[in-house]
Amino acid sequence: MKTIKFIAACALLVSAGATFGHEGATHAPAHAAEPAKEQTAWGIAGDAAAVQRTITLRMTDAMRFEPNHIEVREGDTVRLRVENQGRLMHEIVLGTQADLDAHAEMMRKHPGMEHDAPSMAHVAPGKQGDIVWQFNRPGNFDFACLIEGHYQAGMTGTITVRPRAR
Repeated sequence: MKTIKFIAACALLVSAGATFGHEGATHAPAHAAEPAKEQTAWGIAGDAAAVQRTITLRMTDAMRFEPNHIEVREGDTVRLRVENQGRLMHEIVLGTQADLDAHAEMMRKHPGMEHDAPSMAHVAPGKQGDIVWQFNRPGNFDFACLIEGHYQAGMTGTITVRPRAR
């Protein structure tokens, strides 16, 4: 009877792999389709063709962004080029202080969580990443590295979006 149960269990495992596995399936390349643009309090994903200027932000293992404050005008579409000059993985996430606090708490509770959005970039050591963003709302906003320990160490910055001249 043990042999029959063993054979049945093996057959079940093999058929489950065949039914649910997708190792051989072809996949679209990551980010093949442009993500849906969602209006946020701090703006909306921008179009690369509409970029008016590029601002370079450097990240280091001292848990700092340089510069840690940027200013733009309402309506500007900006490429934020983020250079990781450290030996650790870093990321940049745009948002309000409340959104970043909530996201950091979620990251603390689920450290292996994979996530991606147009308002963030994950940057490996020695690499660079870009965020193309349209700042279509005036106000004061924030950016941060939300990797566990980095945010808590002060790896944050601010963005001032000046109102458009009317």
